[in-house]
Amino acid sequence: MGIPHLPRRSFLTAVSAGAVLVTAAPMLAACGGDDSGSGGKVTIEWMNIATTEPSQSLFPKIAKAFEAQNPNVRIKATSLENDAFKSKMTALVASGDLPDIYVTWGGGVLKQQIDAGLVKDVTSDGSTVLGTMTDVSKKAYQYDGKTYAVPYDMGMVGFWYNKKHFEKAGIEGPPKTWTEFMNAVRRLKDAGVTPIALGGKDKWPGHYYWAYLAMRIGGMPAMEQAAQGNDFGGPAFVQAGQKLKELADLQPFQKGYQNAGYDTPGGQAATMGAGKAGMELMGQWAPAVQKDAAGSDLGDDLGWFPFPTVEGGPGAVTDVFGGGNAMAVSEDAPPEALDFLTFLMNEQNERQLVTSGAFMPVLKGAESAIEDENRKMVADALNGSSGFQLYLDQAFPPAVGQEVNDSVASLIAGRKSAQEVARSVTKVAKSQ
Repeated sequence: MGIPHLPRRSFLTAVSAGAVLVTAAPMLAACGGDDSGSGGKVTIEWMNIATTEPSQSLFPKIAKAFEAQNPNVRIKATSLENDAFKSKMTALVASGDLPDIYVTWGGGVLKQQIDAGLVKDVTSDGSTVLGTMTDVSKKAYQYDGKTYAVPYDMGMVGFWYNKKHFEKAGIEGPPKTWTEFMNAVRRLKDAGVTPIALGGKDKWPGHYYWAYLAMRIGGMPAMEQAAQGNDFGGPAFVQAGQKLKELADLQPFQKGYQNAGYDTPGGQAATMGAGKAGMELMGQWAPAVQKDAAGSDLGDDLGWFPFPTVEGGPGAVTDVFGGGNAMAVSEDAPPEALDFLTFLMNEQNERQLVTSGAFMPVLKGAESAIEDENRKMVADALNGSSGFQLYLDQAFPPAVGQEVNDSVASLIAGRKSAQEVARSVTKVAKSQ
């Protein structure tokens, strides 16, 4: 979900105050594979984004199970919220020394790390676990025929909505076109319901609207041309900004959204989970985070629908926007790091992840573990997709992704025009 340093040996002592440190075993002397003075014991540094349930509990549980089978290995994990993780990774990449294992969303960010010689090619050494995975789950992490990360989640962004609020507003079924969507927003407002929950402070949730609108207006060719020419000034992106501005002008978001985070108290997920908004545009993890942030969930009142088409635009409803989560291994990580990832993604642990409700399957045949009807709809949409676009704040170099998020946030807040957003993003893209 588009969301996301110091030398690897010292970054754990300098994480921001908001970090959650997960220690899976008593402290050992060695670190990152350095066995000196430690009786051959190895510490694997693992930096992830497991700050919400169920991963906040599942990941340490899996790490402890691995340690029980491998008493010479200690998994030392640090969990950071998405934006804190991205900031930390920026500094770590600049230092040239990454944690042994870390989360990656692929795209331009991972490519920069590969070009800098910081990431291990796991094509051969990881063939056992990679061979059990679907092809689509690995695509975002492959370059020149080589694979540079082990995926653990795969999904897409769509609208999660409150069926009761839609019924109250007299909305007959999910909107299929942008015009129908705008009418639904107006009806929800008229019914006294906040139409959309948005974590404006985090910025990345807002860029989903701009990206999806550009996809619907210009189709996949517009996205491909932008990537090839580093040019976001085409009609699809300008018109996407204009339509997003029209949405923002309806004031559809919850009060105080600009200071609300995605998964923080009172933020986007909590607002949706507490039944205080009609819908949110978010990835496959949304229901689990809603429950974690709000302390409750909508149960059978929660529904899902794909991003609507835009009348006159060639973009199909089967063109999907999203991405996955994977674990990359630093170039100088010890062999035990890949051993742990192979264990993390075995059949038993994959079933735990999928049945938790927060992860979509990456192992072949693991779709059978999905019981929730909404998540089945997401899986079907992915399997039937005609085009796939990675989150824009991950598909391009970090500076471009940051500018996308910043500029779109300014557009939504009324501080930038659609044309200014297109120019700003293009300027940064061409400078990389």
